[in-house]
Amino acid sequence: MLTRLPPHPLFGGALSAVIPRSATDISELREIPDNQEVFAHAHTDQSLIVELVEYQGQVADQDSPRYHFEDIAGSNKSLEPGAFEVTSVVALPKSDVSLSECSSAWTLTGTQCVSKFNEEARNTVTLHLGLFRLPQFSTEVLITFNDPQSISPDSSSAAAAGTHGVPWTVQDFQRLLQTLTLHNPGLFG
Repeated sequence: MLTRLPPHPLFGGALSAVIPRSATDISELREIPDNQEVFAHAHTDQSLIVELVEYQGQVADQDSPRYHFEDIAGSNKSLEPGAFEVTSVVALPKSDVSLSECSSAWTLTGTQCVSKFNEEARNTVTLHLGLFRLPQFSTEVLITFNDPQSISPDSSSAAAAGTHGVPWTVQDFQRLLQTLTLHNPGLFG
């Protein structure tokens, strides 16, 4: 029997969402930018990032998930040909999300070849991206689920690759997207 997880407060309680089990709040370990909430799986190399980013009004709704995916690929130094690929972009029906204030919501699935901490070794990571567009607040909520598929033996992440523990699933990510709720619009300034 699955027990229902309670929503986890985000950004001081201005937002909340159901975060999967085995999540470690990275802000308890190191400094995280004010516009991010970062969680790592306790036993795998998976991570979840909830990020408030500037609304990109020049980007059409249907192009916005790819825009952010490519922005992340640039940050990950994964923009060369063959280092990143988008496999699907899907609009989320507003009836499926709790964040009713969004003008549109999207998911994107893709892969990137990423090196951690500027290492030479590159890991293949599936990125599940959720995007909620909030033009009235000049903000977009970007949720990224990093799910490593192959970890180089030379990577600092190699130690986590064979550990036990139940990994997070796409269903965990979808539950987070579906339960994201705004409690205080003052968060957006």
